[in-house]
Amino acid sequence: MISLDLLAGQPRLLLEADLRPLQGERFQPTGFPDLGAAEYSLPDGTPMLLVESPQSVANRLEAVCWDEATDELLPCLRGMPYVRVIAEGRPRPLTNSILEAHRLNSPYILESEDKTFFNQLKEELNLLEEGPVDNHTLASVLMKYDPNSLLHGVFLAKKELAGGRLRLRRALSGFIDARAVQRVESGGVKNDRVNPSGDTNRGFGNVPFHRSEFTAASITAYFNLDLTQIRAYGLGNEGERLLILLALYKIRRFLEEGLRLRTACDLQMTALRVTRPEGFAVPALSELEEALPGAIAACRPLFANPPVTEVRWRAPKKKASAPADQGNSLEDAAEDTTGDSGQDDDDQDEGGGDPISSRV
Repeated sequence: MISLDLLAGQPRLLLEADLRPLQGERFQPTGFPDLGAAEYSLPDGTPMLLVESPQSVANRLEAVCWDEATDELLPCLRGMPYVRVIAEGRPRPLTNSILEAHRLNSPYILESEDKTFFNQLKEELNLLEEGPVDNHTLASVLMKYDPNSLLHGVFLAKKELAGGRLRLRRALSGFIDARAVQRVESGGVKNDRVNPSGDTNRGFGNVPFHRSEFTAASITAYFNLDLTQIRAYGLGNEGERLLILLALYKIRRFLEEGLRLRTACDLQMTALRVTRPEGFAVPALSELEEALPGAIAACRPLFANPPVTEVRWRAPKKKASAPADQGNSLEDAAEDTTGDSGQDDDDQDEGGGDPISSRV
């Protein structure tokens, strides 16, 4: 039995993990389309580098829960609720609320012509239409359909759902920084052995390219679990226990099996320590895998029945364009079709050609 007694009354659980490249010394950080690598300096002049952003780490913590081979949650997590989207004519589900960019606010979940689940959500959240948002009610509904969103954070930016005010910040967050970094500049050429002088705009010809990698004196992953926020959900002891064990499992599995961040950024953990509270130790991955099925079973009364809610994807019908003299703005059109224009600044998609990084 995993004891969480040392976390009682604590506001945060803070972890740090020392990382290093699995092979060699070079690594490739996350990249942003408007600035490239995110380099910065400490007040003492130490050159620093953001290796993985909070939004990307959050997505990776979700991804390690999913078994791509079976297209299902990993065995120790089976029975935990989520929303699955199916489409006619597809042998496998289209997507789901764990892997979608905006989780339950995914357009494939809330914008489908099949409004069964949307109307269900609207009815259960009806008490929040007026007055201050009651996070107890919101948390209980999210626990019912997608407990992962209580850790990852969620923004139900639909005006039909309490005016688009339903939002929870991340309870579990993380990032990876590198200290005392130096650039390693290299490059290469995409060779066209048939026609080296061909039209490069069409993919022909020889194309030289530049590549920036880095070395670092140290690489550290940081994790912050907001225990105060989890307790504030009002889900009771069993609900709190499940969310804490799930958060620890995500961190452990990410550090042990999910650190191949990019082709040229394959890392390994060399040490894991708890910086707050003193005396707590993160259970081993095998211990967490053993404890989670029981914790999930204990929360069954809080879950949807069956736990996997299915939405049938049917593309929404296109709306007829309004005459120019009606003055419909682009913002109005965007809100009508997506309902998702109010994403937090700190949750904007990042680039770098990384599908994990582009989800928020």
